[in-house]
Amino acid sequence: MSIHPTAIVDKKSNISSDVEIGPYAIIESDVKIGKGVKIYPHSHIMNYTEIGDGTRIHTGAVLGDVPQDIAFKGGKTSLIIGKNNIIREYVTIHRGTKEGSSTVIGDNNYFMGTSHLGHNCDVGNNVIVANGALLAGYVTVEDAAFISGNVVIHQFSRIGTLSMIGGFSGVNKDVPPYMSVRGPSVVCAVNLVGLRRAGIDRKAITEIKEAYKIIYHSDINTKQAVEKILERNPGKEVKYLVDFIKNSKRGICKYRYDSDDKGYYS
Repeated sequence: MSIHPTAIVDKKSNISSDVEIGPYAIIESDVKIGKGVKIYPHSHIMNYTEIGDGTRIHTGAVLGDVPQDIAFKGGKTSLIIGKNNIIREYVTIHRGTKEGSSTVIGDNNYFMGTSHLGHNCDVGNNVIVANGALLAGYVTVEDAAFISGNVVIHQFSRIGTLSMIGGFSGVNKDVPPYMSVRGPSVVCAVNLVGLRRAGIDRKAITEIKEAYKIIYHSDINTKQAVEKILERNPGKEVKYLVDFIKNSKRGICKYRYDSDDKGYYS
């Protein structure tokens, strides 16, 4: 273990033998840090935080602080971070609000500088969150989603797998899998680049494009669109898209911005 003499490490923390801890970093009690983790200077790892093997935590990151939620009553909650994540400068990730709850981060994610994940977020694997993006409490982000810089995501929203949110967008509804979103919760296209990079086969991509046209470019409502898509007996990717839409609690992002949605951000 390599711990800089200026670092402060609580004796009640559980740290693997090969962890590197840089100058002026602070590790509080009840922290668990896995193998091969590197913690850069001035990072602060707070109570009830667990960090998986191979994760890199850069300068000034604050992990596991109490939630910015007036409902928090001081109970024992946690932050659980998986393996091989990259957490860049001044990222903040808060622990859960309700007693016994957690903020959960999967594996192989990349959180760029100054991004923020609020309490009880649930992030999958291979997700990229770019600089300055803000995720409110209880946001769910599925595998391989891409959230661009300075995006703001409303609490309880769900971001579907292999979706992409363009920079400076505000999202207050659920982003369906495989879609690209720009502006105020507007689906503008299929995320073809992301699908190809993920190795999705040509047949599945064609089905996703056809489903997109039915949902967003047909003069029918969402329920009717889903029924029409299922009539075509689609593959697993489109079936997952349909299930996502059916299970949406906030409603999915639209094709056009409706001025009546302004109040939905409150």
